[in-house]
Amino acid sequence: MAPSTYELRRGKYAKLDAPGDDDIETPTRQSFDSNASSYEDLEEYDPLNYDAGTLKQKRSTGDLRTRKASFKHQEYATPAPKARRRWALGRLCCWLLTFVAATVLLLASGGIWAWNSSAPPDGQSPPWYPSPKGGTDKAWAESYKKAAELVTQMTLVEKVNVTTGTGWSMQFCVGNTGPVPRLNFPALCLQDGPLGIRFADNITAFPAGVTVGATWNKELMYQRGKAHGKEARLKGVHVLLGPAMGPLGRMPAGGRVWEGFGSDPVLQGIAAAQTIKGIQEEGVMATAKHYVLNEQEHFRQALEWGTPNAISSNIDDRTLHEIYAWPFADSVRAGVASIMCSYNQVNNSYACQNSKLMNGILKDELGFQGFVQSDWLAQRSGVASALAGLDMTMPGDGLKWADADSLWGPQLTKAVLNGSVPMDRLDDMVTRVVAAWYQLGQDDTDKWPLPPPDGEGGPNFSSWTHEKIGKIYHGSPSDTRTGVVNKFINAQGEGDDSHGKLVRRVAAEGTVLVKNEDHVLPLDRKGWKANEKANKEMKFRVGVFGEDARRSRNGINACPDQSCNDGTLTTGWGSGAVDYPYLVEPFSAVREAFNNESVYVTDWLENTLPSQKEILEDQDICIVFGNSIAGEGYLKWEDVRGDRNDLYLQKKGDKLIQDVAKGCGKGNGKVIVVVHTVGPVILENWIDLPTVKAVVIANLPSQESGNSLVDILFGEINPSGRLPYTIAKKEDDFGPGSKIKFFPSPKDVFAPQQNFSEGLYIDYRYFDKKDIAPRYEFGFGLSYTEFHLSSLLITSQGPKSPLPAPRPSGLEPPTYSTDLPNPKSALFPKGFHKIEKYIYPYLESIDDIGKTEVKAAQLQSPLGEAGGAQGGNPDLYTTVVSVSASLTNTGPVDGDCVVQLYVSFPENYNDDVTGEPVDFPVRVLRGFEKLSVDASKQASVKGPQGRGSGNSQTVNFDLTRKDLSYWDTRRQNWVMPTSGEFKISVGFSSRDLPLQGTW
Repeated sequence: MAPSTYELRRGKYAKLDAPGDDDIETPTRQSFDSNASSYEDLEEYDPLNYDAGTLKQKRSTGDLRTRKASFKHQEYATPAPKARRRWALGRLCCWLLTFVAATVLLLASGGIWAWNSSAPPDGQSPPWYPSPKGGTDKAWAESYKKAAELVTQMTLVEKVNVTTGTGWSMQFCVGNTGPVPRLNFPALCLQDGPLGIRFADNITAFPAGVTVGATWNKELMYQRGKAHGKEARLKGVHVLLGPAMGPLGRMPAGGRVWEGFGSDPVLQGIAAAQTIKGIQEEGVMATAKHYVLNEQEHFRQALEWGTPNAISSNIDDRTLHEIYAWPFADSVRAGVASIMCSYNQVNNSYACQNSKLMNGILKDELGFQGFVQSDWLAQRSGVASALAGLDMTMPGDGLKWADADSLWGPQLTKAVLNGSVPMDRLDDMVTRVVAAWYQLGQDDTDKWPLPPPDGEGGPNFSSWTHEKIGKIYHGSPSDTRTGVVNKFINAQGEGDDSHGKLVRRVAAEGTVLVKNEDHVLPLDRKGWKANEKANKEMKFRVGVFGEDARRSRNGINACPDQSCNDGTLTTGWGSGAVDYPYLVEPFSAVREAFNNESVYVTDWLENTLPSQKEILEDQDICIVFGNSIAGEGYLKWEDVRGDRNDLYLQKKGDKLIQDVAKGCGKGNGKVIVVVHTVGPVILENWIDLPTVKAVVIANLPSQESGNSLVDILFGEINPSGRLPYTIAKKEDDFGPGSKIKFFPSPKDVFAPQQNFSEGLYIDYRYFDKKDIAPRYEFGFGLSYTEFHLSSLLITSQGPKSPLPAPRPSGLEPPTYSTDLPNPKSALFPKGFHKIEKYIYPYLESIDDIGKTEVKAAQLQSPLGEAGGAQGGNPDLYTTVVSVSASLTNTGPVDGDCVVQLYVSFPENYNDDVTGEPVDFPVRVLRGFEKLSVDASKQASVKGPQGRGSGNSQTVNFDLTRKDLSYWDTRRQNWVMPTSGEFKISVGFSSRDLPLQGTW
């Protein structure tokens, strides 16, 4: 194998930038600490001076791809697609007008100097320095001790090698770090994604996050993560790029909401934590992403949509803590090894160089012990990102795709030598990476063999070809060496351990029955039900309609990263999608499920009905399919680029359902609607039609789609899925904050601005606040049996107190010598063979090292009282209230039931220090448990709730201090109201809460 696969090698890099004023406090900065919920006035900032001081537009022009482009499909390995046709003309006019206005302004004000001077040189995000060191939590103590011993032996260039990617497609994975061969520290393989191993063969396509969230089953969340982690380990993946909990779902049409688990922070947080535990139990590092506020695809990245900078998500401190950072806190508490920062700006500071987000909240307040990696090309500066808390840059390239012109690499080496980046910051960066490697046991050479020439380890697949033999350095234009790049290891499991069985179960439990009039479901395999059989001599006639019932005629993996809506929808598109090993289409599964001796199944697997009406009228039951797709913004399907254009079914799905409902059985048939969707859809065009008897929201079931649907339709599994989002009657019911920003505003000259002015009120919280009736509320779902709740018991575990206990001190982090090495040690070794576009840590020359004084390195932000352990102050997770209730199955069949607990904070509450009123949502989800209760005298429980007997089961909840606290922006701490009463409600959805009590 080529030497550079196991020797320390890196390539040519770009100039590194000094930190600018973006992260140095000035009087003009709006603070996270303010109570403001709207940033409507944050109009001016300097795009040429953003975040990195000297990082200018000189390298911010031209096309920009993300890691998302697939080089397995060369026709898609091109610059970002053109703007969508339906608004291209409007966008052109908007930007022409903006350009003219800007030109006039520049000429009138003295040119480019006036452009820079007309806006403050900083963003609106407060500074937080220096970056907290890892190694302060006892759960990581042994790993940090081992890491310190290894890092102490590393040279400067070896440390830089561990923190910088080797460049796009320069090794086998989508992300690869450099190794330290002499110390047996390998190159790390980082690979998508949240629902399977992207670009790999013989793997499982697991159900999407939204489907997992719809199960509300903690055990399944864990088991899916564990199976996913096992496949990653078998494929040689060190760092799995998932789970996703951002976007959280503020915008129901957001292109990537399907990758997360639902539009509530508690549901997202619990699902993420369970997934992380499963992945990491297999020895694979999980990655919590995308941190944070990447809620839409339009304008998420600089230049991708023709704007010079990425969109800025402008948010207040309280909303950030209580909604969007909440699931990341749960992930950190679960011990996640890595967190990926997002593309977008937050309060006009890029997320991957926002010191408040990474240093202040993530590493100090949440006590994160792992490493922060950038999304692919989300790093927009060199020194500034390092000082702000970024620990690893991916894929290593600079501001343009595959340019090998890195912001780190040799420039990070130079920055340490000239004093721009303190040596202890680099030491912490590399120690965090190495500690995570130890924490997951990846130093165990039995499970993780060393790569060649010392072993047969490392990734055993190539992201760039399906062939056995391929280029070793796929992205290098001049290096043509080849070797075995795919070993075709089967990671899917076999027999009873086949992961397909788990996929089928998750998909079935993630299917939500929202309508079932006249008990049309479950179906009988023989056709006529017992009470319908009388005087029926003909075969039972079933018609299946819609292209969503069949597979694509072009093949199940015909479209790059699943970027089309052809045939049945089982996933969204983008880097979160994978190639299917197989796909069970719904129609074939339905046909096979019926007894062909007594049932005649007809199909019309298109979305436009034929002119002959017999195929529709000659039916007793009609099953009609519709769908709605979205995905990541670097690809598009028809006129949908990333975010959905609206919340209706696509491909004339609504009309198809209306036509089937009108004609099925000449108007006397019974219609069952199956919807596959990436998120909420509007059902109003047909939901109340008299023949529409049943509606199933099957979400994104993946490879076992048909089988999991049959399990529900025929009652093999009693429906237990619950909506992880609200289904509205019209799009406007979600509120103004739910709208995708498709066009820049006239004032968005340098970056689109997205103000999170709705604050805490997203999804069901907004519906409750505005008293809007949804079609189907958050947490809703039907069953084939009936459940009853009773015997609510609320037990206090201690007195109310406003603040948690004082922050614990924690452990002392490792310390190293701060002496700088001889700069000559960073030069390329004599006779070194460079591979074109491969990124190295070495310097060509030391003539321009110099010395630099960095203001940010001299700041000392105070530690927050909300910190002290993984996930925050450990007292936040102290149980203060215990709640129990009795669940009884009163229906005819066994079933699972999701019991949900919501908390309403004291009404008319005023802050006990300032006396100012504090606004609270009507209710917030704070816990859920899924119980299995037989209709007979046998009962069992899923999860940690305990066991009982009979057809009743006790469900228990523990409410923590954090569950009953709000984020106080003045005290910068979680505060529990001590006056007034909390209302605790237990029930079956956000609006079906039969049990209520107070504390």
